Amino acid sequence: MENSEALALTAALLAAAGDLTRRIDDGVVARGFDGRPAYGFAFTRLVPDGATVTELANHLGVTKQAASQLVDELVRKGYVERRAHPGDARARLVVLTERGLACTRAAEAAAAEAVQEWVERLGEVEVRVLRDHLTRIAPCGPLRPAW
Repeated sequence: MENSEALALTAALLAAAGDLTRRIDDGVVARGFDGRPAYGFAFTRLVPDGATVTELANHLGVTKQAASQLVDELVRKGYVERRAHPGDARARLVVLTERGLACTRAAEAAAAEAVQEWVERLGEVEVRVLRDHLTRIAPCGPLRPAW
């Protein structure tokens, strides 16, 4: 593949990812939740059993202080709560509240709507092929925002 083709592919993937993130965020807001895309990236680590601030920081690729500030914001908005950690008396576990879980469901619905538009443009078979190909090349590990 020539450099110009690789650059075009890169631009298309980044544009699609950015558009998908924006559409999910817009869909979450339209369903009555306030926030920003970083919330969703944090929520993926907190489901189903919660995480410590340190684990969340590692997941997001940010400092512990930045993760702690995000958790403070999520607590104020009612999306998460801090609980005693069952296995470490010194640590606190950050877990989703019912509101946080409802926000997660809203994000899933918004994502399904966005993907449905891809199905309408490309067809269901092509979207499945796209998913399979992207799954094969996507790195394993946490979903991190592009800060």
